[in-house]
Amino acid sequence: MRRYGKHTDEDDIRTRPGRRNTRPRTNIRPKHEDAAEGLVLTVDRGRLTCLVEDHVVMAMKARELGRKAAVVGDRVALVGDLSGKKDTLARIVRIEERTSVLRRTADDDDPFERVVVANADQLAIVTALADPEPRPRLIDRCLVAAYDGGLEPLLVLTKSDLAPPDKLLELYGDLDIPYVVTSRGELDSGVAVARVREQLDGKITAFVGHSGVGKTTLVNALVPQERRRTTGHVNAVTGRGRHTTTSALALPLSDDDGWVIDTPGLRSFGLHHVDPSRVIHAFPDLEPGTEGCPRACSHDEQDCALDAWVAEGHADPARLYSLRRLLATRERKEGD
Repeated sequence: MRRYGKHTDEDDIRTRPGRRNTRPRTNIRPKHEDAAEGLVLTVDRGRLTCLVEDHVVMAMKARELGRKAAVVGDRVALVGDLSGKKDTLARIVRIEERTSVLRRTADDDDPFERVVVANADQLAIVTALADPEPRPRLIDRCLVAAYDGGLEPLLVLTKSDLAPPDKLLELYGDLDIPYVVTSRGELDSGVAVARVREQLDGKITAFVGHSGVGKTTLVNALVPQERRRTTGHVNAVTGRGRHTTTSALALPLSDDDGWVIDTPGLRSFGLHHVDPSRVIHAFPDLEPGTEGCPRACSHDEQDCALDAWVAEGHADPARLYSLRRLLATRERKEGD
């Protein structure tokens, strides 16, 4: 047993450093200035498929991002193994600023919002004219979400061989929304594909629609090299199709002239996250008339200045009706 005398300042004595002498923790994170740019194509149980330059890379979210999640359409920065080889995994260290966001909630009472797609230029709302029957309230909700998120809406009406589109188009005529009408025969012949493609070139387009309307069938026709399983069954009792697309997926159009994002079929589209005051921005012909509105005006109340402004001839009354119909969608169910 080693013993020490009165003098214990020998060099061989081992001492434990105090906490003050240890390296302090820091919140400073690396900037990853050399990170590669990528596009999120799909998300599956925490694994993200990203396009980096001309090849696909599997990645996971870095811990430093916290609860911030990347979604389909996000532009991200990646580090790590970017070879794209089997069993390799990169890390997403940064999510770039989004230009647009399509959000939804499970229902109007659900405070938890879900980001469906990021950075899309337009929202193609696909609805069948029959089998299943059109659901105008669901279309209205999709329009509100598009206007709120900064996406331009596009109506794609399918199955025109089963019912005429006139009645539905009349309902949305005052909104000046571009539209495409297709039939099953035109889809098989390629005529409908060319017509829809004209609206998609050079843009990132997210496709939404409830089950059974032919959304994924249309996407498969637009991007034949990446076929997704389609639904061939519509319930005779409920008039609704079975979900076959279970996750959003970004697919490139031929000639690299745009992207199509196929999303899962909708049963509902909650708008709990939408601030009604932002919907007016989609009506530039009505927006100047809101200057005389009282503070926090919902634009659907007795003191709203829009009524007098429209009565003076500054805008079409039908446009004000359309605005208020959209604002009222949170008080209505999709099937009404």
